[in-house]
Amino acid sequence: MTNSYTDGTPSQKVHWEASGYDQSMGFVSRYGEDVVQWLNPLEGERIIDFGCGTGDLAAKIAESGAITYGVDISSEMVDRARAKYPHLQFECADGATWQSDYEYDAVFSNAALHWMRDAEGAIASMVSGLKKGGRFVAEFGGYGNVKQIVEAVRSVLTEEVREDAFVMPWFFPTIGQYGMMLEKHGMEVRHAILFDRPTPLENGEEGMKDWLRMFGEAMFPNANVQDAERWMNAAVSKLKQPEAALYADGRWIADYRRIRIFAVKC
Repeated sequence: MTNSYTDGTPSQKVHWEASGYDQSMGFVSRYGEDVVQWLNPLEGERIIDFGCGTGDLAAKIAESGAITYGVDISSEMVDRARAKYPHLQFECADGATWQSDYEYDAVFSNAALHWMRDAEGAIASMVSGLKKGGRFVAEFGGYGNVKQIVEAVRSVLTEEVREDAFVMPWFFPTIGQYGMMLEKHGMEVRHAILFDRPTPLENGEEGMKDWLRMFGEAMFPNANVQDAERWMNAAVSKLKQPEAALYADGRWIADYRRIRIFAVKC
């Protein structure tokens, strides 16, 4: 189901608490609706939602009349997507090795590709069945994404454990880096932007802790429950400092930076 690097670290997060994701991280799909407009799905098109999560954007794409297939590495996410949208097709597969036995008109991805540290493998998979002239539309974490959050966790682990206890679970490329990989796999980049998107977190005072529980524990994947809780609390304390500018009046804002790309199969 997943690849690992030589140190045994998973190449991407596999297991998710899917119901909690829907409840506390609903902003992920809401922001992704704008990316669907870039895709401009048409009736009768076959479209892959790559890293579909719990299926909300696959369902949004399907409203156009497109034939939509969702692919995700997490069985928990796929099970929830199937329960929510039984009329759509969802498949549990590793994005770095997935292959289709059919052609499709477009591939769409939102907030998923930065989890796939084997970016070359993911691109090869995504475009493997893409028709000539087919579209690739994606948004994901770009260079500098959640920089302050990452540095706070790295600092806590360095102080309390050792520097090599920290794992970087994401690939946040520049436009140039990702564009070159797409071109290597026969894609022509038509539009690409890297932009800051400060993102308000839900649940008020607990927003950053919720974010770390859902996403940030991937930075210390082998921690026991007690250590993980202590490290998250310490990271939250660092991020509450005024110089971080992520917390004010009981609300958190995550320092997101996103890449959005539109490319076409040559």
